Amino acid sequence: MTDSPRGSEAAGRRGGTLVVQTAFLGDVVLTTPLLSVLAGRHGPVDVVTTRGAAPLLETHPAVREVIRYDKRGADAGVSGLWRVAAALRGRGYERAYLPHRSWRSAALAVLARVPERTGFADAPGAVTYTARIPRPSAGHEVERLLALAGPVANPPAVSLRLTPDDHRVAGEWLARRGVAPGFVALAPGSIWGTKRWPGYPALAASLDGAIVILGGAEDAATAEAVAAAAPGRVQVAAGELTLRQSAALLARARLLVTNDSAPLHLATAVGIRVIALFGPTVPAQGFAPRGPRDAALGVDLDCRPCSAHGPQVCPLGHHRCMRELRVEAVAEAVHGVAQAV
Repeated sequence: MTDSPRGSEAAGRRGGTLVVQTAFLGDVVLTTPLLSVLAGRHGPVDVVTTRGAAPLLETHPAVREVIRYDKRGADAGVSGLWRVAAALRGRGYERAYLPHRSWRSAALAVLARVPERTGFADAPGAVTYTARIPRPSAGHEVERLLALAGPVANPPAVSLRLTPDDHRVAGEWLARRGVAPGFVALAPGSIWGTKRWPGYPALAASLDGAIVILGGAEDAATAEAVAAAAPGRVQVAAGELTLRQSAALLARARLLVTNDSAPLHLATAVGIRVIALFGPTVPAQGFAPRGPRDAALGVDLDCRPCSAHGPQVCPLGHHRCMRELRVEAVAEAVHGVAQAV
Protein backbone atom coordinates (compact mmCIF):
# COMPACT_ATOMS: atom_id res chain seq x y z
CA MET A 1 0.00 0.00 0.00
CA THR A 2 1.27 3.45 -0.81
CA ASP A 3 0.34 7.02 -0.24
CA SER A 4 -0.17 9.20 -3.30
CA PRO A 5 2.24 7.56 -5.77
CA ARG A 6 5.41 9.29 -6.82
CA GLY A 7 7.42 8.90 -10.02
CA SER A 8 9.96 6.23 -9.00
CA GLU A 9 7.19 3.98 -7.67
CA ALA A 10 5.05 4.53 -10.75
CA ALA A 11 7.79 3.34 -13.09
CA GLY A 12 7.71 -0.13 -11.54
CA ARG A 13 3.97 -0.70 -11.94
CA ARG A 14 2.65 0.01 -15.41
CA GLY A 15 -0.60 -0.86 -17.12
CA GLY A 16 -3.52 -2.82 -15.82
CA THR A 17 -6.79 -1.80 -14.22
CA LEU A 18 -7.49 1.07 -11.87
CA VAL A 19 -10.56 1.37 -9.64
CA VAL A 20 -11.30 4.72 -8.01
CA GLN A 21 -13.49 4.29 -4.93
CA THR A 22 -13.19 7.13 -2.43
CA ALA A 23 -16.67 6.90 -0.87
CA PHE A 24 -17.52 5.91 2.71
CA LEU A 25 -16.12 2.84 4.44
CA GLY A 26 -19.24 0.77 3.92
CA ASP A 27 -19.29 1.59 0.21
CA VAL A 28 -15.69 0.44 -0.09
CA VAL A 29 -16.54 -2.91 1.53
CA LEU A 30 -19.51 -3.35 -0.82
CA THR A 31 -17.20 -2.74 -3.80
CA THR A 32 -15.19 -5.90 -3.08
CA PRO A 33 -17.35 -8.16 -5.31
CA LEU A 34 -16.70 -5.78 -8.22
CA LEU A 35 -12.97 -5.88 -7.47
CA SER A 36 -13.06 -9.69 -7.50
CA VAL A 37 -14.84 -9.81 -10.86
CA LEU A 38 -12.45 -7.30 -12.45
CA ALA A 39 -9.44 -9.16 -11.07
CA GLY A 40 -10.75 -12.39 -12.55
CA ARG A 41 -10.91 -10.77 -15.98
CA HIS A 42 -7.87 -8.51 -16.01
CA GLY A 43 -5.66 -9.61 -13.12
CA PRO A 44 -5.38 -7.93 -9.69
CA VAL A 45 -6.42 -4.29 -9.74
CA ASP A 46 -5.00 -1.14 -8.23
CA VAL A 47 -7.44 0.85 -6.10
CA VAL A 48 -7.43 4.53 -5.24
CA THR A 49 -9.28 4.99 -1.97
CA THR A 50 -9.28 7.10 1.19
CA ARG A 51 -6.69 6.82 3.92
CA GLY A 52 -9.33 5.45 6.28
CA ALA A 53 -10.54 2.72 3.95
CA ALA A 54 -7.13 1.68 2.60
CA PRO A 55 -6.41 -0.99 5.28
CA LEU A 56 -9.61 -2.82 4.36
CA LEU A 57 -8.30 -3.47 0.85
CA GLU A 58 -4.54 -3.79 1.24
CA THR A 59 -4.77 -7.53 1.99
CA HIS A 60 -7.59 -8.35 -0.45
CA PRO A 61 -6.63 -11.00 -3.03
CA ALA A 62 -8.22 -9.02 -5.88
CA VAL A 63 -6.03 -5.99 -5.17
CA ARG A 64 -2.49 -5.51 -6.43
CA GLU A 65 -1.91 -2.18 -4.71
CA VAL A 66 -3.88 0.35 -2.70
CA ILE A 67 -3.15 4.02 -3.35
CA ARG A 68 -4.26 6.35 -0.60
CA TYR A 69 -5.90 9.56 -1.75
CA ASP A 70 -6.12 11.91 1.22
CA LYS A 71 -8.78 14.04 -0.46
CA ARG A 72 -9.65 15.99 2.70
CA GLY A 73 -6.07 16.34 3.95
CA ALA A 74 -2.71 16.37 2.21
CA ASP A 75 -4.28 15.83 -1.24
CA ALA A 76 -7.16 18.28 -0.83
CA GLY A 77 -8.10 20.72 -3.53
CA VAL A 78 -7.12 21.06 -7.17
CA SER A 79 -3.40 20.92 -6.44
CA GLY A 80 -3.75 17.58 -4.64
CA LEU A 81 -5.98 16.19 -7.38
CA TRP A 82 -3.45 17.20 -10.03
CA ARG A 83 -0.54 15.77 -8.05
CA VAL A 84 -2.19 12.36 -7.59
CA ALA A 85 -3.38 12.26 -11.21
CA ALA A 86 0.08 13.10 -12.52
CA ALA A 87 1.60 10.23 -10.55
CA LEU A 88 -1.08 7.82 -11.74
CA ARG A 89 -0.48 8.96 -15.29
CA GLY A 90 3.04 7.60 -15.11
CA ARG A 91 1.66 4.13 -14.46
CA GLY A 92 -0.02 3.91 -17.84
CA TYR A 93 -3.30 2.30 -16.77
CA GLU A 94 -5.31 0.78 -19.61
CA ARG A 95 -8.72 1.09 -18.01
CA ALA A 96 -10.43 2.69 -15.02
CA TYR A 97 -13.68 1.84 -13.26
CA LEU A 98 -15.43 4.57 -11.30
CA PRO A 99 -18.04 3.19 -8.87
CA HIS A 100 -18.09 6.42 -6.86
CA ARG A 101 -20.27 8.92 -8.68
CA SER A 102 -18.20 12.02 -7.95
CA TRP A 103 -16.71 14.69 -10.15
CA ARG A 104 -13.39 14.18 -8.34
CA SER A 105 -13.17 10.52 -9.39
CA ALA A 106 -14.02 11.42 -12.98
CA ALA A 107 -11.43 14.19 -13.06
CA LEU A 108 -8.77 11.92 -11.58
CA ALA A 109 -9.23 9.34 -14.36
CA VAL A 110 -9.21 11.99 -17.10
CA LEU A 111 -6.14 13.76 -15.75
CA ALA A 112 -4.40 10.40 -15.35
CA ARG A 113 -5.06 9.87 -19.10
CA VAL A 114 -6.62 6.45 -18.65
CA PRO A 115 -7.97 5.67 -22.13
CA GLU A 116 -10.94 3.49 -21.07
CA ARG A 117 -13.10 5.00 -18.31
CA THR A 118 -16.25 3.19 -17.17
CA GLY A 119 -18.77 4.70 -14.78
CA PHE A 120 -22.45 5.25 -14.15
CA ALA A 121 -24.47 7.29 -16.62
CA ASP A 122 -26.07 9.39 -13.87
CA ALA A 123 -22.75 10.52 -12.37
CA PRO A 124 -21.91 14.25 -12.48
CA GLY A 125 -18.78 13.49 -14.49
CA ALA A 126 -20.39 10.97 -16.86
CA VAL A 127 -19.65 13.14 -19.88
CA THR A 128 -15.97 12.27 -19.40
CA TYR A 129 -16.51 8.49 -19.42
CA THR A 130 -15.86 6.36 -22.48
CA ALA A 131 -18.45 3.82 -21.28
CA ARG A 132 -21.55 5.02 -19.44
CA ILE A 133 -23.45 2.26 -17.66
CA PRO A 134 -27.09 2.76 -16.55
CA ARG A 135 -27.18 2.49 -12.78
CA PRO A 136 -29.89 0.05 -11.64
CA SER A 137 -32.63 1.87 -9.79
CA ALA A 138 -33.45 -1.09 -7.53
CA GLY A 139 -31.62 -3.92 -5.83
CA HIS A 140 -28.76 -4.06 -3.39
CA GLU A 141 -25.78 -1.74 -3.78
CA VAL A 142 -23.55 -4.76 -4.42
CA GLU A 143 -25.50 -5.63 -7.58
CA ARG A 144 -25.67 -1.99 -8.63
CA LEU A 145 -21.88 -1.69 -8.42
CA LEU A 146 -21.42 -4.98 -10.25
CA ALA A 147 -23.36 -3.49 -13.18
CA LEU A 148 -20.15 -1.68 -14.11
CA ALA A 149 -18.66 -5.06 -15.03
CA GLY A 150 -21.61 -6.14 -17.19
CA PRO A 151 -23.38 -9.49 -16.76
CA VAL A 152 -21.89 -11.64 -13.98
CA ALA A 153 -23.03 -15.26 -13.87
CA ASN A 154 -21.98 -16.09 -10.30
CA PRO A 155 -21.48 -12.87 -8.32
CA PRO A 156 -18.84 -13.20 -5.60
CA ALA A 157 -19.64 -12.35 -2.01
CA VAL A 158 -18.65 -9.26 -0.09
CA SER A 159 -15.30 -10.17 1.40
CA LEU A 160 -12.26 -9.07 3.37
CA ARG A 161 -8.93 -10.84 3.77
CA LEU A 162 -8.04 -10.73 7.45
CA THR A 163 -4.52 -11.68 8.44
CA PRO A 164 -3.45 -14.11 11.18
CA ASP A 165 -2.19 -11.06 13.07
CA ASP A 166 -5.65 -9.42 12.85
CA HIS A 167 -7.21 -12.55 14.36
CA ARG A 168 -4.49 -12.83 17.01
CA VAL A 169 -4.98 -9.25 18.21
CA ALA A 170 -8.76 -9.63 18.33
CA GLY A 171 -8.49 -12.93 20.21
CA GLU A 172 -6.05 -11.50 22.72
CA TRP A 173 -8.25 -8.44 23.26
CA LEU A 174 -11.22 -10.66 24.12
CA ALA A 175 -9.14 -13.01 26.28
CA ARG A 176 -7.80 -10.14 28.41
CA ARG A 177 -11.37 -9.18 29.17
CA GLY A 178 -12.64 -12.69 29.76
CA VAL A 179 -15.04 -12.63 26.81
CA ALA A 180 -15.61 -15.93 25.04
CA PRO A 181 -16.75 -16.24 21.41
CA GLY A 182 -20.51 -16.03 20.94
CA PHE A 183 -21.04 -12.60 22.48
CA VAL A 184 -23.44 -9.95 21.14
CA ALA A 185 -21.75 -7.03 19.39
CA LEU A 186 -23.27 -3.55 19.30
CA ALA A 187 -22.28 -0.68 16.98
CA PRO A 188 -24.15 2.42 18.22
CA GLY A 189 -22.21 5.02 16.25
CA SER A 190 -22.59 6.71 12.88
CA ILE A 191 -21.13 9.81 11.27
CA TRP A 192 -24.73 10.81 10.50
CA GLY A 193 -26.54 12.08 13.58
CA THR A 194 -30.03 10.91 12.65
CA LYS A 195 -28.85 7.33 12.06
CA ARG A 196 -27.94 6.87 15.74
CA TRP A 197 -30.57 4.91 17.62
CA PRO A 198 -30.90 6.19 21.21
CA GLY A 199 -32.02 2.83 22.62
CA TYR A 200 -28.67 1.06 22.87
CA PRO A 201 -28.21 1.58 26.65
CA ALA A 202 -31.64 0.13 27.37
CA LEU A 203 -31.01 -2.71 24.92
CA ALA A 204 -27.73 -3.60 26.62
CA ALA A 205 -29.48 -3.66 29.99
CA SER A 206 -32.18 -5.98 28.64
CA LEU A 207 -29.88 -8.59 27.11
CA ASP A 208 -28.18 -11.48 28.84
CA GLY A 209 -24.53 -12.42 28.51
CA ALA A 210 -21.44 -10.62 27.31
CA ILE A 211 -21.65 -7.60 25.02
CA VAL A 212 -18.85 -5.89 23.07
CA ILE A 213 -19.25 -2.41 21.63
CA LEU A 214 -17.45 -1.59 18.40
CA GLY A 215 -16.70 1.69 16.68
CA GLY A 216 -14.06 4.30 16.14
CA ALA A 217 -12.45 6.65 18.62
CA GLU A 218 -15.20 9.16 17.88
CA ASP A 219 -17.74 6.65 19.24
CA ALA A 220 -16.01 6.10 22.58
CA ALA A 221 -18.27 8.42 24.61
CA THR A 222 -21.41 6.82 23.18
CA ALA A 223 -19.96 3.38 23.87
CA GLU A 224 -19.20 4.23 27.49
CA ALA A 225 -22.78 5.43 27.99
CA VAL A 226 -24.05 2.07 26.73
CA ALA A 227 -21.57 0.19 28.93
CA ALA A 228 -22.74 2.11 31.99
CA ALA A 229 -26.24 0.68 31.52
CA ALA A 230 -25.00 -2.89 32.00
CA PRO A 231 -21.94 -2.72 34.25
CA GLY A 232 -19.71 -5.76 34.22
CA ARG A 233 -21.24 -7.31 31.10
CA VAL A 234 -20.20 -4.78 28.48
CA GLN A 235 -16.69 -4.32 27.08
CA VAL A 236 -15.81 -1.31 24.94
CA ALA A 237 -13.62 -1.89 21.88
CA ALA A 238 -14.49 1.45 20.25
CA GLY A 239 -11.27 3.21 19.34
CA GLU A 240 -9.05 0.35 20.54
CA LEU A 241 -8.80 -1.79 17.40
CA THR A 242 -8.07 -1.18 13.73
CA LEU A 243 -10.78 -1.77 11.14
CA ARG A 244 -9.48 -5.21 10.21
CA GLN A 245 -9.00 -6.15 13.87
CA SER A 246 -12.57 -5.02 14.53
CA ALA A 247 -13.73 -7.26 11.69
CA ALA A 248 -11.76 -10.16 13.20
CA LEU A 249 -13.45 -9.49 16.53
CA LEU A 250 -16.85 -9.43 14.81
CA ALA A 251 -16.11 -12.83 13.30
CA ARG A 252 -16.17 -14.22 16.87
CA ALA A 253 -19.55 -12.66 17.72
CA ARG A 254 -22.92 -14.38 17.69
CA LEU A 255 -24.54 -11.40 15.98
CA LEU A 256 -24.27 -7.65 15.54
CA VAL A 257 -26.86 -4.96 16.26
CA THR A 258 -25.93 -1.86 14.29
CA ASN A 259 -27.23 1.32 12.76
CA ASP A 260 -27.13 1.70 8.97
CA SER A 261 -23.36 2.24 8.95
CA ALA A 262 -20.03 0.61 8.10
CA PRO A 263 -20.08 -2.13 10.80
CA LEU A 264 -23.15 -3.60 9.08
CA HIS A 265 -21.05 -4.32 5.99
CA LEU A 266 -18.02 -5.50 7.96
CA ALA A 267 -20.31 -8.06 9.62
CA THR A 268 -21.61 -9.14 6.21
CA ALA A 269 -18.03 -9.60 5.01
CA VAL A 270 -17.13 -11.91 7.91
CA GLY A 271 -20.40 -13.84 7.74
CA ILE A 272 -22.12 -13.17 11.06
CA ARG A 273 -25.80 -12.41 11.57
CA VAL A 274 -26.91 -8.79 11.57
CA ILE A 275 -29.80 -6.81 12.99
CA ALA A 276 -29.70 -3.43 11.25
CA LEU A 277 -31.66 -0.44 12.55
CA PHE A 278 -32.91 1.95 9.88
CA GLY A 279 -34.23 5.42 10.67
CA PRO A 280 -33.77 8.23 8.13
CA THR A 281 -32.77 5.66 5.50
CA VAL A 282 -34.61 2.50 4.42
CA PRO A 283 -33.46 -0.96 3.27
CA ALA A 284 -34.93 -0.35 -0.20
CA GLN A 285 -32.14 2.17 -0.80
CA GLY A 286 -29.83 -0.80 -1.23
CA PHE A 287 -27.76 -1.09 1.94
CA ALA A 288 -29.65 -3.71 3.96
CA PRO A 289 -27.90 -6.75 5.45
CA ARG A 290 -27.70 -9.59 2.93
CA GLY A 291 -27.91 -12.77 4.99
CA PRO A 292 -31.08 -14.92 4.86
CA ARG A 293 -31.28 -14.85 8.67
CA ASP A 294 -30.49 -11.17 9.10
CA ALA A 295 -33.11 -8.59 10.11
CA ALA A 296 -33.72 -4.96 9.20
CA LEU A 297 -35.91 -2.97 11.60
CA GLY A 298 -37.54 0.43 11.24
CA VAL A 299 -40.67 2.45 11.96
CA ASP A 300 -43.18 2.98 9.13
CA LEU A 301 -43.41 6.75 8.62
CA ASP A 302 -44.37 8.86 5.61
CA CYS A 303 -41.25 10.99 6.02
CA ARG A 304 -38.86 8.07 5.51
CA PRO A 305 -36.43 8.11 3.85
CA CYS A 306 -35.51 11.74 4.31
CA SER A 307 -32.17 11.57 2.46
CA ALA A 308 -29.65 9.24 0.87
CA HIS A 309 -27.40 9.15 3.93
CA GLY A 310 -29.34 10.59 6.86
CA PRO A 311 -28.85 14.21 7.91
CA GLN A 312 -27.22 15.30 11.13
CA VAL A 313 -30.54 16.67 12.45
CA CYS A 314 -34.08 15.53 11.68
CA PRO A 315 -35.50 17.91 9.02
CA LEU A 316 -38.87 17.86 10.79
CA GLY A 317 -37.44 18.19 14.27
CA HIS A 318 -38.96 15.05 15.80
CA HIS A 319 -36.59 12.16 14.91
CA ARG A 320 -39.51 9.76 15.32
CA CYS A 321 -37.91 7.21 13.01
CA MET A 322 -35.39 6.35 15.72
CA ARG A 323 -37.16 7.48 18.89
CA GLU A 324 -40.17 5.24 18.15
CA LEU A 325 -38.13 2.14 17.35
CA ARG A 326 -38.87 0.19 20.53
CA VAL A 327 -36.18 -1.49 22.59
CA GLU A 328 -38.49 -4.47 23.06
CA ALA A 329 -38.74 -4.96 19.29
CA VAL A 330 -34.97 -4.93 18.89
CA ALA A 331 -34.45 -7.27 21.85
CA GLU A 332 -37.04 -9.67 20.43
CA ALA A 333 -35.20 -9.65 17.10
CA VAL A 334 -31.91 -10.35 18.89
CA HIS A 335 -33.41 -13.40 20.57
CA GLY A 336 -35.03 -14.56 17.35
CA VAL A 337 -31.91 -14.23 15.23
CA ALA A 338 -29.71 -15.77 17.92
CA GLN A 339 -31.96 -18.81 18.20
CA ALA A 340 -32.50 -19.31 14.46
CA VAL A 341 -30.97 -22.45 13.01
